[in-house]
Amino acid sequence: MSDIILSIENLRKEYSAQAVPIKNLSFEIHRGEVISIIGPSGTGKSTFLRMINLLERPTAGKIIFNGENIVDSGNLSVIRQKIGMIFQTFNLFEGKTVIENAIAAPIELKGISPQKAYDKAKKLFERVGLVEKMFNYPKELSGGQKQRVAIVRALMMEPEIILFDEPTSALDPTMVGEVLSVIKMLKNRGLTMLIVTHEMRFAGNVSDRIFFMNEGIIYEEGTPQEIFQSPKRDATRIFINRLKTYEKVFDDEQIDLPIIQGEIETFAHKQL
Repeated sequence: MSDIILSIENLRKEYSAQAVPIKNLSFEIHRGEVISIIGPSGTGKSTFLRMINLLERPTAGKIIFNGENIVDSGNLSVIRQKIGMIFQTFNLFEGKTVIENAIAAPIELKGISPQKAYDKAKKLFERVGLVEKMFNYPKELSGGQKQRVAIVRALMMEPEIILFDEPTSALDPTMVGEVLSVIKMLKNRGLTMLIVTHEMRFAGNVSDRIFFMNEGIIYEEGTPQEIFQSPKRDATRIFINRLKTYEKVFDDEQIDLPIIQGEIETFAHKQL
């Protein structure tokens, strides 16, 4: 079997002549690779992920998963079992407990027995440090805990690829680390992942390759060192340098750490 798990050929998404978030994407992903996707806001990063999962239908092009073009597939439920997706806003069922959120899909879609699903979920919750929260409801969890539940729910379907759409953007800064540590654990297990992220240091540490998206295309790609230390193209260089050199002088008598933190976060999101 080829080690190429996903191949994208001339992918395009056009809502109208004036709204073309994805102009032309072509690339290959190898099994076990971790790809981080960075770039300014409005460059189609989330749309790109949603097309891979077929939550958005491409206007043109091919999405070849395990050798099969899935764009015209009539079996979306099977595809989405193999290509998991983690959203910014968790998408948990508020009326179900943590364990119920995790086991519902494998029982209903894969026919796994409730006991087997429970045992499997418990092991996964142990790995992500949430076994004591299994019988809580989502409203009783922090943002970081909710995102870890969402990751466990995706893993329960045994996906071959997981797509992360800015998995830490909705979190309090103090919660970011616990989610990123779980993603690192998944990398160590050899799971293929595509991650849209604004966490540049994390992207540099966890990724095999970085895609810098700009103007609806992959404007530049390379290893973390190539993209962050020696980008070749002007727009990439400007984007990276802005993130590195953002500074603001505060009057010592008016320093307010929450305000400073807010300024930095606002800047980072504008760049992404």
